[in-house]
Amino acid sequence: MNRGIAFHSLAEEELNDALAFYYAERPALGHAFLKEVSRGLDQILTFPEAAPLVNRVVRRKLLWRFPYGIIYSVTPEMIWILAVAHQKRRPFYWRDRRQQP
Repeated sequence: MNRGIAFHSLAEEELNDALAFYYAERPALGHAFLKEVSRGLDQILTFPEAAPLVNRVVRRKLLWRFPYGIIYSVTPEMIWILAVAHQKRRPFYWRDRRQQP
């Protein structure tokens, strides 16, 4: 089944903030982070149920080389990215986020 991906507005903001940080540190690092996020999203699209559950309906795909996870839920029509979460900060802060129409 072909599902689309939709980002929660706060998840999109988190991704942009992380990208800005890594690009400011070193442009090559920003590029590597973006490539790893893209790889993670491709894996989520291909195997949406492969990442471990963090609660009954939300999964976390950890990124390789970076301390971030893509927090998402799966519906028959869509994969909802709820957070792009740094793994060393405020665990489960995204818990109250809902899928957006």
